[in-house]
Amino acid sequence: MTHPRPLTIGLTGGIGSGKSAATKHFTELGASVVDTDEIAHELTAEQGLAIAAIRGAFGDDMITHAGALDRQAMRARVFKDPDARRRLEAILHPMIRALSDARCATAPGAYVVLAIPLLTESGSYRERVDRICVVDCPVDLQVARVRARSALDESQILAIIASQASRAARLAIADDVIDNAGTLDALHRQVDALHTQYLQRAQSLAEQAGSAT
Repeated sequence: MTHPRPLTIGLTGGIGSGKSAATKHFTELGASVVDTDEIAHELTAEQGLAIAAIRGAFGDDMITHAGALDRQAMRARVFKDPDARRRLEAILHPMIRALSDARCATAPGAYVVLAIPLLTESGSYRERVDRICVVDCPVDLQVARVRARSALDESQILAIIASQASRAARLAIADDVIDNAGTLDALHRQVDALHTQYLQRAQSLAEQAGSAT
């Protein structure tokens, strides 16, 4: 990855792993966070930039009366139809990439955490980040956490987990791992330690860039 763009950390993890808790603490420590899930929600919200293309590809049935993506209807559609998933991704992924790249390039923090739930599956994000940080926990804990926060039943949660990269596949690409099988305090301590490391790496990159000019 070429610089002088900011040191960029790709952060990922399966559903219920604790990505949001990790990114929240990185933000509290002063890192810039660019969340591709949040960008996807912006694009598919009422009058979002992706709505016209989604309406053209899938029809009015996938759009609410307010003009936003009907997430429940689309979720059911793409789980049953892999081609529908590919068509939706073909619309959203280029838009998400362009916006996330722009936000990373102008981020004010010493380094950027680029949160990408499907980083492992994408295959190309390694080109855009300096390190990959995986938030990890056992599958049964993922299920328990998602059930506690949502109306999804266990079979639906397991179907989502099965549609994502495996735990082993995520860990195989990790440069750094946050073990979130324990308490929130334990997660915070690990994020604190990584923050210190990332600040040092960012400073080193800045010094290298300065000496090269």
